Amino acid sequence: MLEMKVFREKPGEIFADLQKRKHSDEIAKDVIKLDGKWRGLIEEGNKLRAQRNSISREIGDFKKKGKDGKAFLKKMSGINSNLAKNENETKKTLEMRNHARMRVPNILENEVPIGKDDESNKEIGLHGPKPNESKSTSHQEIIESINGADLKRAAKIAGRRFYFLTGDLARLEMALINYAIDILYEKKYTLTIPPFFMNRDAYEGVVDLNDFEDVMYKIEDQDFYLIATSEHPLTSRFKDEILEIKNEPLRYAGVSTNFRKEVGAHGLSDRGIWRVHQFAKVEQVIICKPEDSKEMHKELLNNAIEIFEGLEIPFRVVDICTGDIGTVAARKYDLEAWMPASQQWKEIVSASNCTSYQSVRLNMRYRTPEGTNYPHTLNATAIATTRALAAIIENNQQKDGSIVIPQILRKWMANQDVIKSQ
Repeated sequence: MLEMKVFREKPGEIFADLQKRKHSDEIAKDVIKLDGKWRGLIEEGNKLRAQRNSISREIGDFKKKGKDGKAFLKKMSGINSNLAKNENETKKTLEMRNHARMRVPNILENEVPIGKDDESNKEIGLHGPKPNESKSTSHQEIIESINGADLKRAAKIAGRRFYFLTGDLARLEMALINYAIDILYEKKYTLTIPPFFMNRDAYEGVVDLNDFEDVMYKIEDQDFYLIATSEHPLTSRFKDEILEIKNEPLRYAGVSTNFRKEVGAHGLSDRGIWRVHQFAKVEQVIICKPEDSKEMHKELLNNAIEIFEGLEIPFRVVDICTGDIGTVAARKYDLEAWMPASQQWKEIVSASNCTSYQSVRLNMRYRTPEGTNYPHTLNATAIATTRALAAIIENNQQKDGSIVIPQILRKWMANQDVIKSQ
C-alpha cells in the first residue's frame, strides 16, 4: 500500500492516478478522512492523559496534606472512562483507515500507456521467427498424439484442468526448469524453494486480496492458502524485518508448484495444459533500493527475453496499459507467445515493478545512513512450464505429428531432438 505521507502531503498525485485508472477517488478520500479523525482522536487521548496525570499529582498533594481527595478520585474515574472509550475508538479508526488504505492501488509510472483494457496494451518488441499465418493443430490435440499428458484420468481423480504429464513431455518440463535455473544462477540469483502455503496476514502483504482471493485455494478451517506463485512467499519472507541492501540488490530465483482456481469461462485456446489449476514455475524476484528499481525492471524483462529467445519460439513484448495493470504494480510488461492454432498472442511472462507498495504492506525496510526506508520489490516469470510447453508444441510441430525439441533443452534430454507421435 502507499505510505501515509503520500496521502497527507501529495493527495493530488493519488487522485490523478485514480483518474488514469478510471477509479473513483472516494477510496482515497476515505483514507484521508479517517486519517484526520484518527489524528484528532490521538490528540484528544493525549489531552485526557495530561488531565489524568495532573489530577494524579493533585491527589498526591492532598494526601500529603491529610485532606480528602474524593472529589478528585471521582473526576479521575470519569477521565479514565473517557480515555478507555477514546482508545477503543482510536484503535477502530486506525483499523478502518488501514483497511481503506489497502484498497488504494499503487501509483503508476508516468510512461504507462493509457487505455481501458488489454486491447490498449502497447507492443514494444517482436522476437523470434515470423508467426505462421496458417492455422496448425492445437497443443491439446498434439499432447494426446505424443502420449504426453493424460487429462481424462486426471479429471477422474482431481477434476477438470488437472493433468498427468508423462514420458518425454514430463522430461521436457524438467528441462525447461533446469534451463531457466541455469540462466538465473549464472546471473547471481539465489535459488530458493519456498513453502507452498501462506497465511492470510502474509498474503495481504503482497496482493490485493479483494482482487486475488477468488484465484487462490483456501485450506478449509485453517489460516492457509496454497501459493499462486513463488513471488508471494519470496517477497513476504522478509515481513517485519530490516534488511541489509548494500552494493547489490537481493536477487532470488523461486522454484515452486503453484495453484490457481482459474475461475470463469475460457475459450478453446485455454484448454489442454494452457490454463490449469496446478503448474510449475521458475520466478524472478528482486528487492532493491528505490533508485535502482527501474533498472532492475529492465533486468528482469531482459532475462525473460533471453530465456524465450533461447527457445526459438515467436513472442512479443507488451507494455501493459492503465486499465489492465492491476492494483499492485506501478509498471508491467508481458511477453506473449504466438499460438498458431488459435492465431493469437497469449501471455507467457509478466514482469512487474511494485515499487514500495508491497514493502509498506509488509512493514519491510532496509537500512540507510539516515535510518531506514522501504525497498522496492519486483517480480517476473522466468518459465511457467505448462504455457511454455504449449507454445513449444504448437510452434515446433511437424507434418508427421512429432515435436522438435528446442536445441538449447536437448542436453537435459540425453540429446534427444524430437518427441515422436505414438
